[in-house]
Amino acid sequence: MSFLKPKEVIEEGDTVILYLTVNSMHAIEATPTIVNKKGETIEYIFQTSYGALKVRNLIGVTYGSRVELSKGWAYVLQPNPELWTQTLPHRTQIIYTPDISMILFQLEVRPGSVIVESGTGSGSLSHYFLRAIKPYGHLHTFDFHEASATSA
Repeated sequence: MSFLKPKEVIEEGDTVILYLTVNSMHAIEATPTIVNKKGETIEYIFQTSYGALKVRNLIGVTYGSRVELSKGWAYVLQPNPELWTQTLPHRTQIIYTPDISMILFQLEVRPGSVIVESGTGSGSLSHYFLRAIKPYGHLHTFDFHEASATSA
């Protein structure tokens, strides 16, 4: 998964941010096939306002590259906490970047900190915590809802 450390090239299974415009970004998984509603395995073609993208073509592409769509182009970016917060599926209410910055500052979070987070939710705040405490810190996060914990 591309969240763990910086990477050069997109590998199968990586989460990729497809950047169309400042107000149009999508988090997609770089997999050649998906299972449709009928349970059939089909080629993963992601539809955008600038046309279709065959997701299998992303595997092996360098992060930051421009990719051609059927009616335009987009950039493929490696996820970071800011982009993830903007593109993640909102299963719960999330905190956005300006508020998260203040939380990190007020809590004096720094590398090596140990944090206990109650209510993982979508994992947006967790990504910021992890970036702030690496490489030696530890995040303990808990969620009452098993589905939220699994998805985050």
